[in-house]
Amino acid sequence: MAQLLWKAAANVIRATEKHPFLVDMVNGTLHLDNFRYYVIQDALFLTDFATCLTILGTKMQQEMSEDNKNKEASIKRISELAQGIEDAEKELHRSFFIQYNIDASHAMPTPNTLLYTSYMIRVVSTRPYTEGLAVLLPCFWVYMHIGKCMLQLRDDLGDSAVRPASFDAWIDMYAGEDFETEVTDYIAIVDEAIAANNDDDTFKKMQEHFIMCCKLEYMFWSQAQSLMDWPGF
Repeated sequence: MAQLLWKAAANVIRATEKHPFLVDMVNGTLHLDNFRYYVIQDALFLTDFATCLTILGTKMQQEMSEDNKNKEASIKRISELAQGIEDAEKELHRSFFIQYNIDASHAMPTPNTLLYTSYMIRVVSTRPYTEGLAVLLPCFWVYMHIGKCMLQLRDDLGDSAVRPASFDAWIDMYAGEDFETEVTDYIAIVDEAIAANNDDDTFKKMQEHFIMCCKLEYMFWSQAQSLMDWPGF
């Protein structure tokens, strides 16, 4: 059922597969300034994303029917995924901070980061949990898909491309089995929600959020490609 959401965003996802920032990471031509920018903004994003998962878990506790046999397991898994961001994804980013001597203590979100996180926080905070599930899904699913696309491109390029070890570490995480397990589990929870709330209006809203966040994923990488910043006054 979640596959229908993916199908609805197919054009955006196909464009993302060929995003210059991602292709340049694999072929080794991405400038380290762009990667540093991305790492800082992604760390800020992940902090808010983990918060969104925590809010979502609370919403699910309140809104899911008591007779849903998977309720407690789903909520527990959402909590584990929020903790996994701190334990794995943000740990990878912290290693990049050390490697590149990045001080992000005073970092602020740039325009597309703020746009994306604000949208997610609004939906998970004010809309039904089904919509919250959909708005967070692209961050999981698109990253896994892109990681596997980048892994394939890396294999195709072989020794003809040389890239920093940090680029390979990023690819290996998001193309790896551990992350795939997290994504698969999250998709299963989304499928359960669609089945339990089987009406056209609910699915339409979920689809709108999914497509929007696929677009915001693309824009997130675009801002790193262009080093987007706030206007100076």
